Amino acid sequence: MLIDALRGAATCSAFDVVETATGTPELLGGTALARQLAADISAAAAHAGGVLLVAEPGSDVEGLAAQIHGQGRTAGHPLITVAGDLGDPAALVEQLFGSAHEASPSDLELVDAASVFGRAAGGAVLLRDADQLPASVQARLARVARDGEVRTRAGEAPSRIRLMASCAPAADVAAERRRFAPDLYRRLSATRILVPSLRQRREDIPVIARHLIDVIGLSEARPPVAFTETALVLLSALDWHDNLRELRSLIVRLLTSHAREHTIRLDDVLAEVPLGAGPVAMPPGSLRDARLRFEREYIAGVLQHHGWRMSEAARTLGIQRPNLYRKTRQLGIALLKPVDPAGSR
Repeated sequence: MLIDALRGAATCSAFDVVETATGTPELLGGTALARQLAADISAAAAHAGGVLLVAEPGSDVEGLAAQIHGQGRTAGHPLITVAGDLGDPAALVEQLFGSAHEASPSDLELVDAASVFGRAAGGAVLLRDADQLPASVQARLARVARDGEVRTRAGEAPSRIRLMASCAPAADVAAERRRFAPDLYRRLSATRILVPSLRQRREDIPVIARHLIDVIGLSEARPPVAFTETALVLLSALDWHDNLRELRSLIVRLLTSHAREHTIRLDDVLAEVPLGAGPVAMPPGSLRDARLRFEREYIAGVLQHHGWRMSEAARTLGIQRPNLYRKTRQLGIALLKPVDPAGSR
């Protein structure tokens, strides 16, 4: 239900390798979780060890890794992301390391200059979904993580490499650890960053949504478009199971379907959100009916959150106290007496 909520891109092909740019909306917002994430990213940039980003699907782990890379010692060198299906171990080994030096003895891992690690010399590599890698590949990656260097030719000066990885959250840290080779997990999780989902930081969603609509609109040479406050309230209440990727996809659809308009309203968002996929399983009806149901649920949720204290609820809603009284009458919300925390006798 909505009251419970109030309390609280294209897929890469197999072995797709992309150069990653800096900047991510994941770091926007003023909640404690947003500030903690920003602090964790800055702390990770201050040293050169491994990094493990624990994040739900759809989170911008590439952008976070780019932020670490851009602020750290590897800035100015490539950051390469290996993404997508990791099916064939032999093909993946050749992609990451090349084939010429696989059996060559060396104090460091020997790689082909055209391989991922050869091309990332001096920089960093991000492995998405690293916990799904075959054990044989994880063993070689553990060596790179241990040394922090590779060679492209025997006797040649080594090149510094920083290894970063992402994985999906597990039931607990022990379960997460079992998905990795022990040595690789130990070295990657020297810095282990928990990336909060959008559901955990609902108050940041309006800031992120405004940023995305500005950036996407600018990239497509569109006139400026703004969200109404009620549209932003709805965005903040949705579940976002695919996180930032899902929010970005919705905004692209909204911009496409309202190309000639300057404002995205509540009804516009409702039209793009499948019924039953949002915070409330809405019965069939007009968009006006859906909007009224949403407003009733939302205002009742805010009032309940504030113990039915009208002044505090009005501040949260951004309206005057008399207007809140009028709204509750219009929507048929029965007002309860404020809760006395000490208990009345």
